[in-house]
Amino acid sequence: MNATPTIQVENEHVIVTEWRFAPGEDTSHHVHAHDYVVVPLTTGTLQLEEVSGTRDAQLVTGASYTGVSGTAHNVINANNFEFRFIEIELK
Repeated sequence: MNATPTIQVENEHVIVTEWRFAPGEDTSHHVHAHDYVVVPLTTGTLQLEEVSGTRDAQLVTGASYTGVSGTAHNVINANNFEFRFIEIELK
């Protein structure tokens, strides 16, 4: 089952997407085309399936983090509740 992305803004500079994940939903495997910032709207655990293996990431509401283009992974909601975050891709 796939998470639901909703693009809020897209222009020549950024793409801003809200991601909503029901328990167990995932983004499917993808490779980031742009550097990005993630702003969690929920506190909880996301499971990351990466080239090097699987790991859990603990996210806290409002505690942003960055990623770089070329990052390859699948992101899975490991919680028993909906998880949400905003992803801001820098073109």
